Amino acid sequence: MIPEVTVVELKEMVDNGDEFQIIDVREPFEFEMVNIGAQLIPMGTIPDNIHEIATDKKVIIHCKSGARSANIVQFLKTKGLNNVYNLKGGIFAWIDQIDQTLPKY
Repeated sequence: MIPEVTVVELKEMVDNGDEFQIIDVREPFEFEMVNIGAQLIPMGTIPDNIHEIATDKKVIIHCKSGARSANIVQFLKTKGLNNVYNLKGGIFAWIDQIDQTLPKY
């Protein structure tokens, strides 16, 4: 089972000023089209950039729909990171439920 956070929960975390890290594992061209202020670490570069992932706070991983980020959460858990969560539905869920002004691609 992959731990997940919904976009509503993420929005509450943002609104409450909670301390967390959010990482976007999409490709740079996707990030340029639309982003929600996450740190960009493309999926293929995660193994070389594990040192950029916080170990002392909640880390939310997101992609377009939640599939790639779920795989990354699974991978990171095998590396001993137990503070990582998949953003359920990805940026599309964010657009649908939180900010419909953002473009879908």
